[in-house]
Amino acid sequence: MTARRLRFTGPRTVEIESVPDPTPAPDEVRVRTTVSAISSGTERLVYRGEAPTDLPADPALESLDGDLSFPLSYGYAAVGEVDAVGDEVDPDWLGRRTFAFEPHASAFTTPPERLQPVPEGITDAQAALFPTVETAVNFLMDGNPRIGERVGAFGQGMVGLATTALLADSSLSELVTVDACAARRERSERLGADRSLPPGADAVDRLREGDPPGRDLTYELSGAPAALDDAIAATGYDGRVVVGSWYGTKPAELDLGGTFHRGRITVESSQVSTIEPALRGRWSLERRREVAWERLARIDLDPILTHRIPLAEAGDAYELLEERPDEAVGVLLTY
Repeated sequence: MTARRLRFTGPRTVEIESVPDPTPAPDEVRVRTTVSAISSGTERLVYRGEAPTDLPADPALESLDGDLSFPLSYGYAAVGEVDAVGDEVDPDWLGRRTFAFEPHASAFTTPPERLQPVPEGITDAQAALFPTVETAVNFLMDGNPRIGERVGAFGQGMVGLATTALLADSSLSELVTVDACAARRERSERLGADRSLPPGADAVDRLREGDPPGRDLTYELSGAPAALDDAIAATGYDGRVVVGSWYGTKPAELDLGGTFHRGRITVESSQVSTIEPALRGRWSLERRREVAWERLARIDLDPILTHRIPLAEAGDAYELLEERPDEAVGVLLTY
């Protein structure tokens, strides 16, 4: 038997390779993938060839070894069913639906401790968005939105929409989002944003409304370096800017000569691989993941999951995300 895996072989070039069907080692299980989600942030940087090749693929995920140079396998949102176990593994694992931080492939082997059983009541499609929701949970932990605050969010892709859904469930005074695509702005308001605006000077002016002026907390989740300037400009005195975007090799040129210096604005990076240092006394990755699974079950994913595309047509999936962002947000590869 053979399995299939996706390989990035050059900028904007993907291939589906046939490989020998994996056999689990004595301490491993084999998972047959049913769906895997395309990351609309980091993975699209890899697809475009805009990810720095001198960095490890992801030091926090053992399934992603090597660096980000071509050719490489990538992806970290695979859902499937255990269909074989090694001699040293509890046979109760057979038949379990599981989530794994694994690249796109029709089958893979892994130690069971790297798997997360999918909770009852959560579909495979929902489970594939677990990393997206966990990232959004991390953004709220890092940004610490407080009761009555006015919050802004730039970028309403997969992660931005998931973050909007969680923020809308908080006790905010107002939540305003920004995105270039009208369809994404409509999805944002469906998920709870009080208003969603196109980018530009008018959006910044609208975000600066209030007394005191400016946002208390602003998220930059668009992946566009230029949006960081607007996020800072929209933030008021002593406000916080949380940067969830990873820009890859794209430089971010900032105008910090205006209100930034006198405004005492804090700019902080947020990345899901680690817990914010101040929270590590009581929070672990495991505890945060429990919260993410619980929130995942409560979010309306219809505005986020827009397409399901067979693995054999993966090239079309990436082109769709690049060329028709007004139509495509969350894309699942099916097996």
